[in-house]
Amino acid sequence: MKNYLLLLGALIMFGSCTTPDAASSPKKTSGSSQTLTFQKCRAISDDQIEFDFSRPVTIKSLVFFPDLPVASVENGGTVKVTLEGKTEPGKLITVDLLAEDEKRNTINVLVSFRTRNNRMPSLVINEICTEYANAAAGKKAEFIEFKMMSDGNLGAMRVVIIGNTSAAKETIYEFSSADVKQGDYVVLHLRTYDPASVDEYGADTLISGGMNSSSARDFWIPGESKLIHKTSMVYVLDQDDKVLSAVMISEKADSWWTKDYFAETAAFLFANNAWKSAQGEAPGPADAFISAGTTNTRTICRDESAENTNTASDWYITATSSATPGTANNTKRYSN
Repeated sequence: MKNYLLLLGALIMFGSCTTPDAASSPKKTSGSSQTLTFQKCRAISDDQIEFDFSRPVTIKSLVFFPDLPVASVENGGTVKVTLEGKTEPGKLITVDLLAEDEKRNTINVLVSFRTRNNRMPSLVINEICTEYANAAAGKKAEFIEFKMMSDGNLGAMRVVIIGNTSAAKETIYEFSSADVKQGDYVVLHLRTYDPASVDEYGADTLISGGMNSSSARDFWIPGESKLIHKTSMVYVLDQDDKVLSAVMISEKADSWWTKDYFAETAAFLFANNAWKSAQGEAPGPADAFISAGTTNTRTICRDESAENTNTASDWYITATSSATPGTANNTKRYSN
């Protein structure tokens, strides 16, 4: 049944569709002084969404934006909503709902989430450019390239950079739905200088006209803030916070372990089998790949011919003028 049929009586919906990065915004509307709280929502399958509350509730109204036809609603401390059909992987949805507990406390919740992606691909971070260029032909942004190791869909995949910036510990980009094939390259450009730099979510991978656009899928982070440095940790998360790929880089091995979150992130990556020392132990400062010497044209590249060991030995700096966003890495190595 259509979700608007869940509206009951004279109950009034509060608020409107939120922006893509909006967090939940519950609002108590009536009832006793005992607090009823909304905790979280999650897509548990491609046709079911759960909403957690501090105690059992009955849903009085429920509206999705864009519209998702609802088949059934199971009330309780965890409200389970079953949809009439399967959703597109990783699609951004906003829900506006009104819930009531047995004491007639009501709460209005406005929250955004991404639909379930059961087709997350296996992938590796394959090339990293930590420096931008201000050339005569135009500005070239830093980038991260991914190589797909299986077929899948990028929806809800998140990219995180930990570094010496105010953006430390933040998700810098979350992908919407885009099908990929094994062997495909995907390039995430870390700034946008040119309005012709458009995200390539459709079938045409040649529509982006920004500097360093490739023949592969190109995606662009809005704004011109610097998000990556020669001392950074980069990793990719799926919808369940599993680390799909990671790399630790440092300009100097003896000087980068200066902030607690570096050590915390290194421990997190080791616990998720995403990065380790050459001896297979928890990584320390000496276990990062040394990025000194990298430029906009000398990028940090994965050795695509070697087995992935999740250590610094997987990586090298390619020779001058050998950056290859969107294609196989140049095997010629930089020698200082």
